[in-house]
Amino acid sequence: MITAIVMIDAATDSIPEVAGAIADLDGVSEVYSTAGEVDLIAVVRVREFEQIAEVIAGRINKVPGVLETETHIAFRAYSKHDLESAFSIGFDSGD
Repeated sequence: MITAIVMIDAATDSIPEVAGAIADLDGVSEVYSTAGEVDLIAVVRVREFEQIAEVIAGRINKVPGVLETETHIAFRAYSKHDLESAFSIGFDSGD
């Protein structure tokens, strides 16, 4: 699975509509409205690298109200769950 984090600048008067339209796109797993330099952050998850361009350039960038995007490709995921699993190898949770 390939994950891309897409920072999105949107037209200020239509952020909720833009977020909803992006969230409905195939390949987009979630969309967050944010405070700061960008208006929205979308998480794109696809099986093949070529699909990144289809989802971002072919779909997200064409949503009315999207002004600009910046894409970051994730190499590895770290989470509390992953770290707990790594450090508990061979130990039963009841020990």
